[in-house]
Order: sequence, then structure tokens, then C-alpha cells
Amino acid sequence: MIDLTLIGIGTGNPQHLTLQAVQALAAQDLILIPNKGAGKDDLAGLRHDICARALDGCATPPRIVEFDLPVRDEATQDYRQRVDDWHDAIAAIWWQAICANLPEGGRVGFLVWGDPSLYDSTMRIAERLKARADIRLNVIPGITSIQALTAAHAIPINEINGPFTITTGRQLRDGGWPASADTVVVMLDGACSFQSLAPEGITIWWTAYAGMENEISITGPLGEVGAQIIETRSKARAEHGWLMDIYLMRRS
Repeated sequence: MIDLTLIGIGTGNPQHLTLQAVQALAAQDLILIPNKGAGKDDLAGLRHDICARALDGCATPPRIVEFDLPVRDEATQDYRQRVDDWHDAIAAIWWQAICANLPEGGRVGFLVWGDPSLYDSTMRIAERLKARADIRLNVIPGITSIQALTAAHAIPINEINGPFTITTGRQLRDGGWPASADTVVVMLDGACSFQSLAPEGITIWWTAYAGMENEISITGPLGEVGAQIIETRSKARAEHGWLMDIYLMRRS
């Protein structure tokens, strides 16, 4: 029997861990940490740092094992198909790592950025493992990058009784501004998709590395600060080798 626990860890700040997350980490026999390769070593390092702080003083700390995360094949034209293929490959590597390190079964944990429910596929990958073995899935919620974004700018996500939409950069580029929303939160946007919008009347609140020590925030009318965001984003990515950012836009 495998008890598989997905633990939301917030946006990289060890202080974002809930007490429930700390207890869950300490209860595991094994914690698996993905290594995304050169240039993204900091991400694995942050997970190790979070574990070290959360498990300090733990009488019987879990073993911590890294595994190499497969690269998504961008040659496949159909987006959904290449994502599904990638998730299949990740699930296979998870299973290999679990079998190698917990051959008799036990408790294994994965640290998930933000919250496992919000634009994250860890639960979908975990479901693939249920076809392989007797696995019980547990999920520990975490602070989301949306919460860290609104906290960084000290703003509410919506106006009074106002609707808002959480979407992706791809959806914003393909479909434009969602018709039913006054406020839009955009995640998973590596292309600064706000460039696809007519900027008049739009205010943007942008944050990179939300909640972390190197947090960067810019806000203002989209037409005035859009170029600054693009330049700042490029410099930060070059400096750190990776970047996580998120932004909120509101129409006046």
C-alpha cells in the first residue's frame, strides 16, 4: 500500500507552509524532489531548503530523493497530446522512484508549488499511478501565487460584487479578454500575453517570484508599464535561470 501525499508549499517562501503541511512532511517515509535540469537547479534547492527548515528537530526525518524530470516533447503539434504524453512519462518515473525507494510500500510525499488544485497537474499525474498499484491519495492545500500576488500589491482580487476570471497566457492570446470578467488573473504566461490586448483602460499588477525574498512587483496603466514588465522579466530570468510570474489586470 502506498500513501501518496501531495503537499502544497506556497510560492517558495518556507514561511508559507501551513502547520498541516509541516506535519505532513514529517509523517512521510520518503519525499521525492524533481530535478528540472541545468538552469533550474534553484527550484530543487528551494524544495530542499523548505524540507530542511520544516523537518528541523524531527526525530525520524524522511529520506529525500531527487529524480530527473522528463522534458516535454514540443515536436508534437497537438498541445493536449504532448501534455498527456509528458504526464505519462512523469508518472512512469514517479513509479520507478517509488518502487526503488519504497519496495515494501509506505508513505511518499511530493512538494507542490502553490496549491495542488490550481493550474497544476500533479493530481492528474497521481491518478495515473492508481492504475499501477493500491495507492491512497492525500492532498494538503497551500498558499497560491494569486494570494501572494494580491498581498504583494495590497489589493483585493475583485471589486465589490465584481466577477473575475483566472486564466492562462495561451487562453488570453487565443481568446482575448474574457467577456464576463472585470478582472483577469493570468498564470502560466511565458510570452507576456498582455501584449495581445489593446491597453487603453487596463491597469496591470505584475509580480515575479511572488512571496519570495527576490520578489519583484510593477503596477500601473498597461500602456505605460507593459514594456517595463517585459524588460524586467527578461533580466530576472537571465539572472536566475528561471522565472515564475503572475499578473492581475482590471478594466476601468
